[in-house]
Amino acid sequence: MSKLRLVLRELHRGEAGLARDLLAVADRHRADHEIFHVARDVAGWSQEHVRRIAEVGADFGVRLNPEPRWTLPGVGVLGRRAGAALARRPASGLLLLADLRHVHRKAAGVSLDWELLAQAAQAMKKQSLMQLAADCHPQTLRQMRWANAQLKVTSPQVIAS
Repeated sequence: MSKLRLVLRELHRGEAGLARDLLAVADRHRADHEIFHVARDVAGWSQEHVRRIAEVGADFGVRLNPEPRWTLPGVGVLGRRAGAALARRPASGLLLLADLRHVHRKAAGVSLDWELLAQAAQAMKKQSLMQLAADCHPQTLRQMRWANAQLKVTSPQVIAS
C-alpha cells in the first residue's frame, strides 16, 4: 500500500498548523500593522491549501477536514490582550523575533512536505497531486521568505537595543 495517504495527512496537519500560527502571530502583534495584515493574508493561503488538500485527499481515500478550527476558544482573546499589554515594552521585539522564527521553521517543514508530495505524485503519475503541489508550494515558499525578510528587518534593532 502506498504511503501517499500519510503524506497527505501530514501536509494537511502542517498547513493547518501554519495557518493557526500565522493567525496567532497577527493577533499578538496587532500594533505592528504590517505584521498584522500580512500574517493574516498569508494565513489565508494556508487555509486555502487545507481545503484543497482535503478535496484531493478524498480522491485517494483520505478523509480530511476542509475547515478545521483555526483558533482555540479563548486563545485569540488572550493573544490580543497579551499583544496589547506588550505592544510598547522592549520584550515585544523579542516575542516578535521568536514568533517569526517559529513561522519560518514551520513553513520550511511544510515546504518539505510539498516537495515529498510533488516527487511522489510525479513517480506515481498522479496529475491532480502534481497540480496541487505546483499551485500551493510557491505560496508556502513566499510565506517562508516573508518571515525571513521580517527577521532581517526587525532583528538588528531588537538585538542591538
